[in-house]
Amino acid sequence: MSQTLRELLSIELPIFQAPMAGVQGSALAMAVSGAGGLGSLPCAMLSPDAMRQELAAMQSALDGRPYNVNFFCHTPPVADAAAEQRWREALAPYFDEFGVDVSQIPVGPGRLPFSHEAADVLEAFKPPVVSFHFGLPDASLLARVRGWGAKVLSSATTVEEARWLADRGVDAIIAQGAEAGGHRGMFLTDELGTQVGTMALVRQIAQAVKVPVIAAGGMADAEGVAAALQLGAAGVQVGTAYLLCPEATTTAIHRAALQSESARHTAFTNLFTGRPARGIVNRFLREMGPMSPLAPAFPLATAAVGPLRAAAEKQGLGDFSPLWAGQNVGGCRAVPAAQLTRDLVRLIDQR
Repeated sequence: MSQTLRELLSIELPIFQAPMAGVQGSALAMAVSGAGGLGSLPCAMLSPDAMRQELAAMQSALDGRPYNVNFFCHTPPVADAAAEQRWREALAPYFDEFGVDVSQIPVGPGRLPFSHEAADVLEAFKPPVVSFHFGLPDASLLARVRGWGAKVLSSATTVEEARWLADRGVDAIIAQGAEAGGHRGMFLTDELGTQVGTMALVRQIAQAVKVPVIAAGGMADAEGVAAALQLGAAGVQVGTAYLLCPEATTTAIHRAALQSESARHTAFTNLFTGRPARGIVNRFLREMGPMSPLAPAFPLATAAVGPLRAAAEKQGLGDFSPLWAGQNVGGCRAVPAAQLTRDLVRLIDQR
């Protein structure tokens, strides 16, 4: 099955680097693709000009090697002034503690879904793989992506989501287990009780659909990769293990947290963006949640938390930082991403 996936995406190794907005740019993606895996560029937080610059750098450096660009495809929420006010009132003690001027806090989404404007940028570069989080964009956008020959991938966190994606013709499905760091890709339900571990999910999805399945969540070393492939995965998506690589833009505070004992305690939280995402438990999660009914809808919760993060980080504190990480940080190493990519496949047959 991994051979089928390698042929489908023209990659040498069945290793996918998870797109991680906020902690990476094109450098990490280029290093992984250059080593034979599939590097990913997260685009949800990039302006059209920034996206254009990153894609130009990647195409120039990779010389035809494949890469992935990733987008969110959520439905932007309608602004709710009352909900925003309740959220800011809940955060008021922290604003007072750090001297944040509430009147200067902007209101805005911070993360945008895939759009025709983004597709306009992509068409000039024709990236070979485009992946989505939170389902799929509408049919007209999907048609544009397929129009230049791109392979389409998306994340599923349940068997039902996997079947939904398969029915809509995706080329491969990323089975995101509960262990995975960052935002949950869930889109058919908001119920966290539906989220199961990677190994159970991979096996169930592989039996339910006919397209290749990519395991995501908890794989941080060669042993984990080999185990996922044995259970029916055609490839493995790895994110957390790359966070200490020099090509990642992970902050010093985040890097220190990943190497501390606190990294063993992660949780789903909606405090930073309004959607469940797995990160290291810090002061904010302990005192406010980690799941709060007061957090505005994704991604509107971000605006009010941003100034707290900035103020705390100026003091060297990660108390209000989204320290995204999966449940297995054991594979995090400060080594070049190309070396880590090759190390991940040392136990499998690469012929």
